[in-house]
Amino acid sequence: MRILLVEDEKNLRDIIILNLELEDYEVVPAVNGEEALEKIEGQYFDIIILDLMLPKINGLGVLATLRIKNPNIPVIIISAKGTSTDRITGLKSGANDYLSKPFEMEELILRIQNLVQRTPNTNNDFNEEIFVFGNNKIDFKAYKGWHGEATFDMSPKETQIFKLLLNNKNEVVSRHEILKTVWGYDVFPSTRTIDNFIATLRKFFEDDPKSPEYIKSVRGVGYKLVVTS
Repeated sequence: MRILLVEDEKNLRDIIILNLELEDYEVVPAVNGEEALEKIEGQYFDIIILDLMLPKINGLGVLATLRIKNPNIPVIIISAKGTSTDRITGLKSGANDYLSKPFEMEELILRIQNLVQRTPNTNNDFNEEIFVFGNNKIDFKAYKGWHGEATFDMSPKETQIFKLLLNNKNEVVSRHEILKTVWGYDVFPSTRTIDNFIATLRKFFEDDPKSPEYIKSVRGVGYKLVVTS
């Protein structure tokens, strides 16, 4: 599990990293809000631990931008601002949990575990080898596609991205989910790489790639496959 820790206080950051790594979490640190947004844009995280009083962009600003692009990733706010008003503001802004400083590491770990257990897996996986839509057909086992009479080979990555969109048909799949599912946790291309793969899929399956019927963009978030079958 990958965790983004956004905390500018070095001593606390080091203590949290040490304890979470002992629990077999992979922790990626960010020391200000700007760096946090850069890492969120280019990598996948299972959960985000977010301080509020950050340099450059404060925690609520980070959270507001995150929720536009990814409404589902769990976020725990950790903050020295511990009044009931502060907690309500944080939760209303889109945080899933709020932990006031100082706190016990065991409590933070328990809250992480509780959030992960509550995160649903809603994918309804498509298990057939062949999928037909419109004037198109794709063979997932043979890595081949058809558009009308045209036949073409597909790379494993192209096939995996299409399968992910199909598993979530008519719903938006974020770039971060594509990074997680297709590239995994260890190798992170830029989100521009994903856009290039989508452009290739449109050339394969769309009559007019510039005005796609099936593979739609959701600006600032990701893509969805619009099909009725």
